[in-house]
Amino acid sequence: MNKKIVLPLAGAITAILSLLLVKLGNPANMGVCVACFVRDIAGSLKLHNAIVVQYFRPEIVGIIFGSLLLSVLRREFAAKGGSAPVTRFILGFSLMVGALLFLGCPLRMVLRLAGGDLNAILGLLGFTTGILIGAFFLKKGYTLQQTNLTNKTDSLVLPIITLVLFTLVIFVPSLIVYSTSGPGSMKAPVLIALSAGLIMGIVGFFSRLCFVASIRDSILFKNFTMLSGFVTIILVGLIGNIILGNFKLGFEGQPIAHTEWLWNSLGMMMVGFCSVLLGGCPFRQLILAGSGNSDSAITILGMVAGAAFAHNFNLASSVNGVTTNGKIGFFILLAIVSYIAIFNTFKKRSAPVA
Repeated sequence: MNKKIVLPLAGAITAILSLLLVKLGNPANMGVCVACFVRDIAGSLKLHNAIVVQYFRPEIVGIIFGSLLLSVLRREFAAKGGSAPVTRFILGFSLMVGALLFLGCPLRMVLRLAGGDLNAILGLLGFTTGILIGAFFLKKGYTLQQTNLTNKTDSLVLPIITLVLFTLVIFVPSLIVYSTSGPGSMKAPVLIALSAGLIMGIVGFFSRLCFVASIRDSILFKNFTMLSGFVTIILVGLIGNIILGNFKLGFEGQPIAHTEWLWNSLGMMMVGFCSVLLGGCPFRQLILAGSGNSDSAITILGMVAGAAFAHNFNLASSVNGVTTNGKIGFFILLAIVSYIAIFNTFKKRSAPVA
């Protein structure tokens, strides 16, 4: 099917499902947020103790299995990996810390824009800047180790673990921690959330929708096709929010957001930079992990660790703003990510060791 049709359609479906999830209980301007929901899952598994953001989000399970299902049906499931796993873990970790400074991933950024949150414009500027920085290194030859075909068992580890944990959530809920207040307590019914995630996973795999690629391809290749999905989410979300009475234009008083403009921008700059180095945004990493890419699974585990660390050591922002620890942590991680970019761009190429 023509990508000029597929991508706007994927964007429209994503926006509609996000609006539906908010209507049915998910936090406002957060129908789906990969970073926030992975953070909530980390909390539900007691990896951090921030009591207001602990819930095992079915949407994440659905996205992974939607991608897995369609990739198998289309015979496109490809077990591959082995490309700099430690580096990818660190980049996933850093990406998550950046997202929690902003309070959202690229998907939530566009959903916040669609809800009238002008703080997200600053996030978008930072996100684009991070992609530009990453694009500079791509042009200069940045690359990680080659991805190779691997055993299917390795590529199924993350989906299997996710399924086991979700089964425990359903049948032994006492093992999981749940927020009783705050964003973690705001949730759509489980089956609807799971179904919405499945549809997003299917749509994401079929369309190859990626928020980083939307801007990266526009910059590097003057190809604006992918950008159509990005823009459609904003337009459909905007119309839907106006119809539902959820549109609120301004900087102040936005749901689960802060107004520190510099850190909204810097947080998303980190997300854009890391995503380019990883080859895809957080949403795309879930899709790739579901379709057999164990490198993306490692990235997601890095995100889980980043979420746990950010909340355990007070790096994550809140509606009150950015913490001192968050600011210090940002610059440390920016130095590490910059080193990764520089080293993997300008390192001397050597023959593989036998």
